[in-house]
Amino acid sequence: MTDELILANARLVLPGETLIGSVKVAEGKIADISGGASVPAGAVDCEGDYVCPGLVELHTDNLERHIQPRPKVDWPHASAIIAHDAELAGTGITTVFDAMRVGSISRRESRYGAYARQLASELLELRAADALKISHFLHLRAEICTDTLVDELKAFGEEDRVGLVSLMDHTPGQRQFRDISKLEQYVKGKHGFDDAAFQAHVAHLMELQETYGAVHEAEAVKAANRFGAVLASHDDTTEAQVAVSAGHGIRLAEFPTTVEAAQACHAHGIKVMMGAPNLIRGGSHSGNVAAHELAEMELLDILSSDYVPAALLMAAVKLGGLWGDMARGLGTVTHAPADAVGLEDRGRMEAGKRADLIRFGIKADTPALRGVWSRGVRVA
Repeated sequence: MTDELILANARLVLPGETLIGSVKVAEGKIADISGGASVPAGAVDCEGDYVCPGLVELHTDNLERHIQPRPKVDWPHASAIIAHDAELAGTGITTVFDAMRVGSISRRESRYGAYARQLASELLELRAADALKISHFLHLRAEICTDTLVDELKAFGEEDRVGLVSLMDHTPGQRQFRDISKLEQYVKGKHGFDDAAFQAHVAHLMELQETYGAVHEAEAVKAANRFGAVLASHDDTTEAQVAVSAGHGIRLAEFPTTVEAAQACHAHGIKVMMGAPNLIRGGSHSGNVAAHELAEMELLDILSSDYVPAALLMAAVKLGGLWGDMARGLGTVTHAPADAVGLEDRGRMEAGKRADLIRFGIKADTPALRGVWSRGVRVA
């Protein structure tokens, strides 16, 4: 960690406001914040650029893309993890909850085998060796309608930095794929299924839900409690589904698919997280509710990059414009996600917090990163 760093003449993004000032970093933490445009000797002149806390990412499939860059192509995991880490640092993300699927379908023709335990071990080894630029936690995506979920969850323990467990049910005809035609387009495009293969696929998934759904949901809730992890719902669509989530003690909803579900989440005190790509594209690729619609209705609390890491900062800036409040927009990717998972040492630019910081300007309504620091060390 550097002894001292001063970012001066910057537009500082603080909780609830932005102001021109300087932030001083010492021993990896924020030491002081002061107002004014002066540039002390030895300081970095930010020339009016924004400086805000490093971005906190709760749900990204990006690591999976690195370990399997093409169907049936398995990339060496250490190389994939390091490349993923560097990519996130280069987009301003300084804390990530790496999503890994637990729960596989064991039939011979399944394309989804177990991988999370091995990958998590390799990631934690690289972290222990100080080979990574940013802070990594595990996010276990518990696919409840699979036959291996319980055994895969048993392979994890309190020492594994599992910070988040989300309850996933991708059974056709509900939640994300309430419109089965959207699933058909996705699966046929990804796996090359013909009509008969797709129908067989749907029938098998429905059989798995009937067999395992309720039992495995309960087991995933128990596992999250055992890990000390935050529990999240995924793709809630109806008030009834949100009520079940609230009954589990869930306080974070990933990607509710309807206004009805988002309203019910807020009624139960559950924070709503939406995908940054949804906001940037103007709608969901699955045909579900648009993130901007929830933002306009005051129903959006947190953004996730989902499948495009660079989308996170871009979407937060877009929200700042939509709301007419840049501090509020950036809060959806800094202090709001940090608070949702109980990380009290980051997400806000305050004395004593981790010196995870980013500097960016805005060109043609698009943020341009000019520096990223993790615990005071420049990583991008």
